[in-house]
Amino acid sequence: MKSELLTVSQNKSSTLEIEVKFLIPNLSIIRDRLLQSGAALLRPRTYERNIRYDNAWDGLMLQGKLLRLRQDTDAIITYKGHPEEDISTEVRIREELEMMVEDFDTAAAIFERIGFEPRQVYEKYRETYEIETVEVVLDEMPFGDFVELEGEESSIKTVAQTLQLNWDRRILTNYLNLFASLKESHHLPFVDLTFENFSTTDYSAANILDYAFSEKHE
Repeated sequence: MKSELLTVSQNKSSTLEIEVKFLIPNLSIIRDRLLQSGAALLRPRTYERNIRYDNAWDGLMLQGKLLRLRQDTDAIITYKGHPEEDISTEVRIREELEMMVEDFDTAAAIFERIGFEPRQVYEKYRETYEIETVEVVLDEMPFGDFVELEGEESSIKTVAQTLQLNWDRRILTNYLNLFASLKESHHLPFVDLTFENFSTTDYSAANILDYAFSEKHE
């Protein structure tokens, strides 16, 4: 999420999410590199609870779209479009529209009244920095820790190099897709990506990503 919430405008570039992720074994190392590089802390470590909404036939998910209601220190509605396919780019690009709402429960009730049901819950702890116009978030997910870089592609590459991140191991999908792959490959019995559910399993995102990266480079 960007440091300032975006409103819908005629300038499409202002509503695009341009990002990459990296699975990280030790976030404290990245935090130290950020601080040594002069990064500014935008938001300290904060717990987030997200609810993904869809209709009864999962029409949004089938189109690669997302409708989400997030609760952290604020309540935020987010819509994300289908990722744009562009072979000339090395990052993930998709439309992102967000707005803050005053009341989480009222927003949830409105979604349900118009036919959108809560389909999945996912949690994280997020710490947000900014360096060289790039937003850097340290995400503690139930199935692993990640660094996410968001900004212009050239700036993202520069910051990735500054933080000594392996560009070949960048991730161009979202957390829910990673979880879906892990759930399918290891037959996990639960739907929600929560800390409680993963407290009973030893599986993590590394189980699928290490395999995927090894396959890519064989």
